[in-house]
Amino acid sequence: MPTSRLSRPPLVAFFGLPTLVVLLGSVGVSCVSADDGAPTHFAKTIAPFLTKYCVDCHSEGSAEGGIVLDRYTDSANVQTDYQQWERIDRLIQAHQMPPADSEQPSAQEIMAVAAAIEVELSSFDCSTEKHPGRVTIRRLNRPEYDNTVRDLVGLDLHLADDFPSDDVGSGFDNIGDVLTLPPILMEKYIDAAATIAAAITENEDAKRLVFPHEPASDAEQVEVAVRNVREFAARAFRRPLTDQDRERLDRIMSSAWEQTHDPQLTIQTILTAILSSPHFLFRVEQEPTSEDQGIRALDGYELASRLSYFLWSSMPDARLFELAESGKLIQADVLAEEAKRMLADPKSRALVDNFAGQWLQLREVDKLTPDPETFPGFDTDLRTAMRRETEVFFETMIREDRSVLEFLTADFTYVNERLAQHYGIADVSGDQFQRVSLGPGRRGVLTHASILMLTSNPTRTSPVKRGKWILENMLAEPPPPAPANVPALEEGGETLGSLREQMEQHRSNETCAVCHRTMDALGFGLENFDAIGGWRDQDGRFAIDSSGELPGGKKFDGAVGLMQILAEDKKDAFCRCLTEKLLTYALGRGLGSYDRCTVKSAATALQENDYRFSALVTAIVTSDPFTLREQ
Repeated sequence: MPTSRLSRPPLVAFFGLPTLVVLLGSVGVSCVSADDGAPTHFAKTIAPFLTKYCVDCHSEGSAEGGIVLDRYTDSANVQTDYQQWERIDRLIQAHQMPPADSEQPSAQEIMAVAAAIEVELSSFDCSTEKHPGRVTIRRLNRPEYDNTVRDLVGLDLHLADDFPSDDVGSGFDNIGDVLTLPPILMEKYIDAAATIAAAITENEDAKRLVFPHEPASDAEQVEVAVRNVREFAARAFRRPLTDQDRERLDRIMSSAWEQTHDPQLTIQTILTAILSSPHFLFRVEQEPTSEDQGIRALDGYELASRLSYFLWSSMPDARLFELAESGKLIQADVLAEEAKRMLADPKSRALVDNFAGQWLQLREVDKLTPDPETFPGFDTDLRTAMRRETEVFFETMIREDRSVLEFLTADFTYVNERLAQHYGIADVSGDQFQRVSLGPGRRGVLTHASILMLTSNPTRTSPVKRGKWILENMLAEPPPPAPANVPALEEGGETLGSLREQMEQHRSNETCAVCHRTMDALGFGLENFDAIGGWRDQDGRFAIDSSGELPGGKKFDGAVGLMQILAEDKKDAFCRCLTEKLLTYALGRGLGSYDRCTVKSAATALQENDYRFSALVTAIVTSDPFTLREQ
């Protein structure tokens, strides 16, 4: 299912709903009272606009872009077609629809219809019946497999390094719909299980962890062996064993003993079987029954796994198992407290590696190679330090439970000597990262060298890439795909003028301008930073102009001013974007329009708790999509 933008519509976000209704009235749109949340008169405003400008290209049977509009006459059907209307709203406000070669509406008409659509969108009813969504059964991805083996047997073997790469869906590699099990991976799992079993029998610490009970006498050996195996299997399966589980394990042990009469080989055989089981390799949750009417509350063990794989990318610890067994973990206050405990644990570093690594695309930094002639000072140590800076910063956000707005505005960062030299920061020596204050010009992660290099070309900066990256990853407002046959920016060097002048020439094409106005403004706010994140005042012989103006008329000069505008005027969009990303990662599925109520309530909880990172996490783990399962 495609991921919805799920953020508050632009005009509503900018003006606020009551003010917007007044504006609608001022341009001739008939509305009812904003207090009762009723929509505008769709037939009087939106339908005529669609008929005049849109339905020729977007009618049943010949709908361009898959958008069918002639079926809407007196209702937008927001409850069922939310994603469709969000897309229409974006296209109209970006002047993408109607296209440049068609009759164009006036600015007043665009304002009126966009405002009317947004009032319709704001009327989305969150009081309808629960719809927590369905999560496809998920196998452990590579980080989860390695971490689970580490915590289960006490051995950090990194066997998943030899597994095929995990596919990515909705921006993350823990999405159930794309975590398939090809035959080659099953072979790798069996080989890895045998390797782990052998390693356990050869390591005394691992043996004590896996087999905690020593028989008191020879007569107790079989009984104790069975007990050890069953307890290990329950931990590996992350739930109590069923009678069927116990019978199957007993049969495997008996068969192995009859064939080998070797205690060590028997143990290795049963361990290999457990570690090859679907109940270890997959996170299995029970389906709702007919009595559940399609939705059931997860039990304590299922919640323990959801919680631990969300925050630790690993199996539950002893405390989570105890709370699951007691039945306390299903209580919302206990879930919230456990989430806070787990965030404070060093294992929450997994959020940095696996969530931030994909949200901020830090995993891609190691693959980047700037042009060596243009940047002869760039080396592997600098690239490693760039990525580590952002990782340490994110880890601090978790450990100190800081405001998430500091992703945009933080006036501090973490550097080692190599990165400090790159930034021009004095009095930093050694390889250890230390906290430093940022000087004029840098604020937040968007001015980290890792992000700036990610959003550049090998030889030069790219304001378009930087602006697009901000829209997609920080504001959840991705621009539409570029129209066909639009010429690329010419690579003519300084003979065509400064990069800003070249972009202005590119925008002279109205087809290009409708998207580039916002993207370019955001990107040029970061133009004082070169393609590897170093500060500069000149681009060749041209002075840098990092000023800009965003929709709504807000002007800025440089990255600090841009970050301030984003943190003040776009903080709702940023919080909703972060909420969408973290909820997607937590659930292991893409979001749909039915998730927007959860996104809204979680983002509200974040705002009401001083934007603390833990407030967002606790809102997610106590939400319906996280605690319920739908058929």
